[in-house]
Amino acid sequence: MNNKRNYEYLLSDLSSLKGVGEKTKNLLKKKNINNLFDFLWKLPKSYTDRSKSLKIKDLKIGEIQTVTIIPQKYNFPRIRKLPNRVLCNDGTGVIDCVFFNSYEGYIKKILPLGNEITVSGKIGYFKNKYQITNPKYISEDSSVIKQLHNKYSLTDGISEKVYNKIINQIIENLPNFEEWHSKNINSKFENISWHNSIKELHKPENIGNFHSNFYQRLAYDEIFSTFLVNSEIRKKIKRIKKKNKIINLNKQDSLIKNLDFSLTNDQIKTLEEINNDLASTNKMFRLLQGDVGSGKTIVSLLAAINTINSGFQVAVMAPTEILARQHFNLAKKIFPKFIKIDLISGKSDYKVKKKILDKLENNNIDIIFGTHAIFQKKVIFKKLGLIIIDEQHKFGVNQRKRLSDKGGIDCDVLLMTATPIPRTLTMTIYGDMDISIIREKPKNRKPIKTYSKLDSKIDDVIKFINKEIKSGNQIFWVCPLIDESKKLDHSSAVKKFDYLKKKFPNQVCLLHGKTNLEEKNAILNNFLKNKFKILVSTTIIEVGIDFPNANVIVIENANKFGLSQLHQLRGRVGRGNKDSTCILMFKSNLSENAKKRIKILKDTNDGFVISEEDMKLRGFGDLLGFKQSGIKNFKLADPIHNKDLFLLAEMEIKRIENSNEDISRFKPLIKLYDRADIINDIA
Repeated sequence: MNNKRNYEYLLSDLSSLKGVGEKTKNLLKKKNINNLFDFLWKLPKSYTDRSKSLKIKDLKIGEIQTVTIIPQKYNFPRIRKLPNRVLCNDGTGVIDCVFFNSYEGYIKKILPLGNEITVSGKIGYFKNKYQITNPKYISEDSSVIKQLHNKYSLTDGISEKVYNKIINQIIENLPNFEEWHSKNINSKFENISWHNSIKELHKPENIGNFHSNFYQRLAYDEIFSTFLVNSEIRKKIKRIKKKNKIINLNKQDSLIKNLDFSLTNDQIKTLEEINNDLASTNKMFRLLQGDVGSGKTIVSLLAAINTINSGFQVAVMAPTEILARQHFNLAKKIFPKFIKIDLISGKSDYKVKKKILDKLENNNIDIIFGTHAIFQKKVIFKKLGLIIIDEQHKFGVNQRKRLSDKGGIDCDVLLMTATPIPRTLTMTIYGDMDISIIREKPKNRKPIKTYSKLDSKIDDVIKFINKEIKSGNQIFWVCPLIDESKKLDHSSAVKKFDYLKKKFPNQVCLLHGKTNLEEKNAILNNFLKNKFKILVSTTIIEVGIDFPNANVIVIENANKFGLSQLHQLRGRVGRGNKDSTCILMFKSNLSENAKKRIKILKDTNDGFVISEEDMKLRGFGDLLGFKQSGIKNFKLADPIHNKDLFLLAEMEIKRIENSNEDISRFKPLIKLYDRADIINDIA
């Protein structure tokens, strides 16, 4: 078979396998096994040793044993409820093979009298006689049974025997691909092929052997294929020739001078990187990553004004309407009066929306703010030059590619996120983009003081809150759950709201995931206008808006949150010039990991340091938001344990890019690792 047919075989439907009918196929799909390739990554958890054949006299009751016997006599009772029995011996003793719900003809076929048969199963003892009930492994060929049998995490309705038959069938027919890696790379894995690596991966004796050459080779394949796809997307976007923007630095610097704060060195550096992209004839596809409160928004608005001054329109998309309005108000405050600014709101009536759409199409709006609705088909721009998307770390690679295409040839794309993530993850999630990072916080931002408090000391917290309210400040109070849960010992937002409104009458409001959008916006606006002093909330206030007057956040059951999530929540305060406080409340029976998380948070306000520590403690899959982020779900590779492989893949991609190497030999790799829908023009 050539390489093309090889990968097509592995990507073929499950029904192409012997013994897989519609019922089994549907059961397997429940475990996200949709083709033959998917099967390869459902690894054995342990194994059953059926390799040693014992004599009947040496059998141990209650254990899975293998024995070679000769059937002597059938006992098929006429009463249906009674089991069928086959009396067998091996010269050292006798044993009954017992069958419930099996037909006489089937039993006679698998256990013919006088023939030597090998059986394996759990040994029981009944009426002074050994027995095996419903043995699943029965064969005249003892070699089929006398081996180590893998045990998998099974779906209900599929037996271990059937599962092993299927996986063994795939591995027996496993294609031999031509090696796609360079000799230099392959030598790092002792030159083991992909084919042999898969075979080794499924051998019972290799379970959990994460440091072996075959495991490392396959983990590298996953990482490298992701980076290769990202590289190709970058190259595709860079090949698009656009009309460059003319950056008027005099106008930019004049606007910066009128700000009531100074830009940090990181903000200045990042703005230069974005301006260089705007001024280039290559399309910009850049991520602006910064810690909470690092000042990403002002950098993006300066890029927007530079784009507008060059004769183009700008669209700014935020995840919520209230955040879109906040950006809109900031732009109105800092932009020159002649810049035409507007906002598309979900509340706007049809006539207002129609008027805005007409203005956009006729180039009578320079910059438009809104939620995802601004990218609907009916929204037509006259001359869109820049798309800015705030807090969209939930956009996957495919969505970002479509967004870049939608903007048109002359439209640059800038994504922003306030979620600091470790470098290995940045390379994985955002490898299709150029990246700018703002680490430095503005000088007027005071570090948030973080304290931990036992929940039994809540009276002390109430006293502190009362003092802050009297000083004119506002408070966030965050709880993990909406309602009471009998199973989980978390505080609920509803219960805490009832408790606090008795302590602070007419000063407490409640916000949670079940609050409808209109009510949510009204609550947040009222809190912003200082109509309430305490906002009791679930974690939905993580990413979002500036409440300059809110300078205290209380987080209950802080040990139930990850470090990155706690850091994001903490970032909701400290947005103004006041001293700010974060109080982490917890119960006395903390795990060691929970104690470590709380200590790290108290020791540092640096989100990048926190994200690295969080990944070490929790693993990359559980980091804030990543389960919904479109992150590639690696089967073997891990950004913590395989950091060296990530760096090796990054170096190899750079080498391939710099030498402009033909990547057609990687086509099977890309096709197999499920990203080929993005790159469809590899020879």
